[in-house]
Amino acid sequence: MLIRRPQDRDRADWERLYAGYAEFYKVTQTDEMRARVWGWIHDHEHEVECFVAEAEDGTLVGLTHFRPYARPLAATVGGFLDDLFVSPEARGSGAARALIEAVADEGRNRGWSVIRWITAEDNARARALYDKLADATAWKTYDIKL
Repeated sequence: MLIRRPQDRDRADWERLYAGYAEFYKVTQTDEMRARVWGWIHDHEHEVECFVAEAEDGTLVGLTHFRPYARPLAATVGGFLDDLFVSPEARGSGAARALIEAVADEGRNRGWSVIRWITAEDNARARALYDKLADATAWKTYDIKL
């Protein structure tokens, strides 16, 4: 499994994966939305970054989007793992673990204090992996829709 930054030639595979992620979470996502995010991850001035997991046959089987975030109370910068998705046929291959570890390595290299992410409570399969890699927190997440 090769973990790397996405390249222009990866757009169709990345879009397929990202659409699968949106479908998994039952989020409406348009071509325009995916185009915007694709632009972000290729804009060095934008905070959102991406790693992809490439299988031996050259197809992309997973992706993660992440970004730095300020932690004022800790007076540090952390990393937020926004999106993580592995295609159904590649689940159990180690791709999710490798993507999370790549973000953690990136964070260590940048001096980040933590890598943080959220997931749905009912995402049992993913949480089984997350519980091996990280500590679950006691924090409850709230959203104000704007």
